[in-house]
Amino acid sequence: MLLLAGMASAQAARDLAGTWQGTLPVGNGQRLVVKIAKQAAGWSGVVYSLDSGNSSQGRNTTQMSLAGPEVRFAIAPVDASYEGKLSEDGASITGTWTQGGQARPLNLARAAGDAQWEIPQAPAAMAKDADPDWEVVTVRPTDPAATNASIRMNGRQFVLENRSVETLLLAGYGVQKKQIVNAPDWIGTERWDVRGVPDVPGQPSLWQMQALARKVLTERFGLVTHTEKREMEVYALTLAKSGEKMTPSAGDPNGLPDENDRENGGVRMMRASNMSMSDFALIMKFFMDRPMVDQTGLAGRYDFQLNWTFDESKAPPDGSAPPGLFTAIQEQLGLKLEPLKAQTDVLVVDKVEHPSAN
Repeated sequence: MLLLAGMASAQAARDLAGTWQGTLPVGNGQRLVVKIAKQAAGWSGVVYSLDSGNSSQGRNTTQMSLAGPEVRFAIAPVDASYEGKLSEDGASITGTWTQGGQARPLNLARAAGDAQWEIPQAPAAMAKDADPDWEVVTVRPTDPAATNASIRMNGRQFVLENRSVETLLLAGYGVQKKQIVNAPDWIGTERWDVRGVPDVPGQPSLWQMQALARKVLTERFGLVTHTEKREMEVYALTLAKSGEKMTPSAGDPNGLPDENDRENGGVRMMRASNMSMSDFALIMKFFMDRPMVDQTGLAGRYDFQLNWTFDESKAPPDGSAPPGLFTAIQEQLGLKLEPLKAQTDVLVVDKVEHPSAN
């Protein structure tokens, strides 16, 4: 009986199912909540970062295991992993969180009831028929030392960091660089930070975000354009024979995608969450030599990380650099790019100026 009682106690202590929480020592502290469930083949988890701009959207673990007291999980799209040791009573995990090659201590405690940190609700969607403008918007030159670049919603605030006017054109009009003609060179070289609050409450849809980008271009950069049709070479994004290798997103299926990218030594790393394939095709226009058209047939949203070498002359010579974009998309995402020709809209820039004063 004592043996059976001890075995039952050990089994209960090794039960990971439930809510765990802890604080990463980053800045003023980054609170993480990990919700773990038992699956037939092991364990699965969803990780929430409560002090980020997307605190309501969890990220699915792509790997999770429990071997004795050793706990391990990973979130591949954000290059994060965790290794820890479960206490004998099953109430805490002492471990290390590693992300982007940087390791930091992270101790997790089992939480229940009122002790659980509240996960914010996803913001209500902006009215579908709303055509938002800016209640307030600022445009400032980017700090030359900045390395990260992003476009996102942070609560009600629209945030664009370290991006060019060309990027705003790509985002606002859904075009690729070759579809922009008659524009001055500075729109692609000078970088800006844009922060603003729409005059309509709620989380904007993708097309409403695009409308806001177009309006900041018109109102602050004096943009005037017209469109023409021209035959152009494009890339069709299709499903590879291996099938998709991306993680289905746990985010709001009606919410906005989140994308961050950085480059180092000829290598670019993109981290994406809650991303549809049409969103991905739009974003990749920033990095490709021709437009991309989604023909995957995938209707869901995904989390993933994509690493590729865009300049071999600057890449590490030791063989550690990732492959080029075409190979990376196929090997890492299970997708494929195929060249085609098609009649495509081009955006003719009639006028654009440096931004007016805030």
